[in-house]
Amino acid sequence: MLIRHFCEGDEAALFQVFSSAIREVASRDYTPVQIEAWAPKDPDWTAWNIRIRDINPFVAVLDDHIVGYADVQASGYIDHFFVSGFHARQGIGQQLMDRVVQETTDLKYIELTSHVSKTAESFFIRNGFEIVARRHSVSRGVELPNVLMRRRM
Repeated sequence: MLIRHFCEGDEAALFQVFSSAIREVASRDYTPVQIEAWAPKDPDWTAWNIRIRDINPFVAVLDDHIVGYADVQASGYIDHFFVSGFHARQGIGQQLMDRVVQETTDLKYIELTSHVSKTAESFFIRNGFEIVARRHSVSRGVELPNVLMRRRM
């Protein structure tokens, strides 16, 4: 597997990863209404493309297919961290996390933070994150429970 930087043109494939992660994996922890609010079948492509370009993620590629992505911002905040629902539990998320940690170590970040879904909470705990607060975000008028997590570097 290759982990590379985002390239223009990756946006649609990254949405497929995002959508499948939520619809195939997170659906065990969230209701159908929450899933549709979080990952609508008909997204605003302009907003999505801008968002992805802004976060400039690392992209996991397996057999020439994008299977995951994760970003880390200058503040140490991880905004997106997703592995395709069709490639879950194959070590892709761990390789992405290792890349994020390597990047933040190289840049001497003090900590990493992220608002993490209920589904991803145990993965982040296994990677040295601790729970700061349980909270809810609102997406398209629907509350989505999540957890603010932190890892000191």
